[in-house]
Amino acid sequence: MSGKLEKVLIANRGEIALRILRACKELGIKTVAVHSTADRELMHLGLADESVCIGPASSKESYLHIPAIIAAAEVTGATAIHPGYGFLAENADFAEQVENSGYIFIGPKADTIRLMGDKVSAKDAMIKSGVPTVPGSDGPLPEDPETALAIAREVGYPVIIKAAGGGGGRGMRVVHKEEDLIESAKLTRTEAGAAFGNPMVYLEKFLTNPRHVEVQVLSDGQGNAVHLGDRDCSLQRRHQKVLEEAPAPGIDEKARQEVFKRCVEACIEIGYRGAGTFEFLYENGRFYFIEMNTRVQVEHPVSEMVTGIDIVKEMLSIAAGNKLSFRQEDVVIRGHSLECRINAEDPKKFIPSPGKVKHFHAPGGNGVRVDSHLYSGYSVPPNYDSLIGKLITYGKDRDEAMARMRNALDEIVVDGIKTNIPLHRDLVRDEGFCKGGVNIHYLEHKLANQE
Repeated sequence: MSGKLEKVLIANRGEIALRILRACKELGIKTVAVHSTADRELMHLGLADESVCIGPASSKESYLHIPAIIAAAEVTGATAIHPGYGFLAENADFAEQVENSGYIFIGPKADTIRLMGDKVSAKDAMIKSGVPTVPGSDGPLPEDPETALAIAREVGYPVIIKAAGGGGGRGMRVVHKEEDLIESAKLTRTEAGAAFGNPMVYLEKFLTNPRHVEVQVLSDGQGNAVHLGDRDCSLQRRHQKVLEEAPAPGIDEKARQEVFKRCVEACIEIGYRGAGTFEFLYENGRFYFIEMNTRVQVEHPVSEMVTGIDIVKEMLSIAAGNKLSFRQEDVVIRGHSLECRINAEDPKKFIPSPGKVKHFHAPGGNGVRVDSHLYSGYSVPPNYDSLIGKLITYGKDRDEAMARMRNALDEIVVDGIKTNIPLHRDLVRDEGFCKGGVNIHYLEHKLANQE
């Protein structure tokens, strides 16, 4: 890395904060850890060069409080800010304020975040770049009933009405019959206005049994972009990913290579800078773009395992003004990787289970990676997301990665709180999942049948 960041403020907590800190330390970059009053026990605080308390337990008054984060950068002399994922990672106003205050935002430009954060403008940009999208209204759904009905007829039922500013599975309504369309659109507009401050909705074809397949990209904003292959994230509960893998099993190779090419071209077209993920629904050998995440993803380790590329280090290098350190032909996808998201929650009822971790034992062995801020004696606070770690395995093929994951899940010990480890032990032995290629409804159906 020729240009180098001097001091990075990590505007996040938990496992991703520790992950970013490790990458900075490897590159000889000084670090600033920020934390709330509830997070004084976080592991990375003691490993950072400096730490600053930015507010009370409530994330609104700490991790989401932009003035507090920028003030922390000021008092510590940080030169750049890494937002991680969640919190302010995809907040264009934050990115703008960081840059306007004279700091480097480790991520895309604010305009790019805005473009991709609005699902309608994102879809428009993808259509222009030739990325395959879900057939639909190609823009806001007109309020005129006749025009709206004509669009839905052409797309074909079932259709889904989505809030342009929505996310996380909110602001969506599936319509199966023509007579329900206008009323459903009206309801979704009202809900979207109240929840997201933006009443705009759009319509798309509702795919009945799709898979969730995403493409990891890196782009330097200087005309160079690469893909790091795909991931399958179809095992989901309430639109939240539970287990991910790379590469996605059983994908049509021609369709895959074509979508890779389109994603890379789109990055160059929109002047993308940093790490990003194109999310697709995949059904009957076809990809349909749904959104782009303009940040590092929770599941980025599986792409790192199969390519040998450190995504966070590359983000830091790009933010320092360097071009990508490798070309597409240097990216070779070898073997297979799985990731289980370990949450502090009841494995059957999914109710969060904060509290003191009496004993934590991380599994080991060939091809086993644990990304977690847990340690024996750590207290999981009740104020934030329940993710407490990620268990990642790698193997020469999917069977070996799966065998290693079974062993790792049998070895891991988290005493004192409830976790979803029993669910993962069940999933990696599930016949349907082991065959590969399950759809996004698979886990919900499985759980419903167990009740």
